[in-house]
Amino acid sequence: MQVEQPPVDRVRQIQEGPRRGLLLINTGNGKGKSTSAFGLALRAHGRGKAVKIFQFVKVPTARFGEHRTFEALGVPVEGLGDGFTWKSKDIDQSAELARQGWAKAREAILSGAYFLVVLDELTYPLIYGWLPLQEVIEDLKARPSHVHVMVTGRRCPQELIDIADTVTEMQLIKHAYKAGIPAQRGIED
Repeated sequence: MQVEQPPVDRVRQIQEGPRRGLLLINTGNGKGKSTSAFGLALRAHGRGKAVKIFQFVKVPTARFGEHRTFEALGVPVEGLGDGFTWKSKDIDQSAELARQGWAKAREAILSGAYFLVVLDELTYPLIYGWLPLQEVIEDLKARPSHVHVMVTGRRCPQELIDIADTVTEMQLIKHAYKAGIPAQRGIED
């Protein structure tokens, strides 16, 4: 590692454009996409903003660490799926749940009732063809100007990236699971 001097002469650029709702995306093969989105939700909630979280893969009865925390804080989290596709007993049912889930998420986004709507794992029903990408894009474009939307999931379609304001790609460098260490509660859930 090369030691460097900390920056001391920083010129602060003040943006002059209007504030508006942003479309943010966390994608990539690295860990942290959902965790980052949940941190954003906590930040908004901490500022007294209305937040709603939809999880497109998690089942409605999921009780992971984030669910317990958000419940205690009064932040609504709604599981819309039936779990991981490789565990699904009926993939057509998984697709139907995604469509029903999008209807709920769409309504929340377009209602303008929320400052931030998190669409956790939305990329999966998009890349599986369960949701029409163009319809999702049009709905996101039609959202009220104050509504921020955060999308998470691997392999985000380029068309969605193209309309986003901020896109972060999580890059996998090293993962404990590949070294034979199992998932651990409080870290991976």
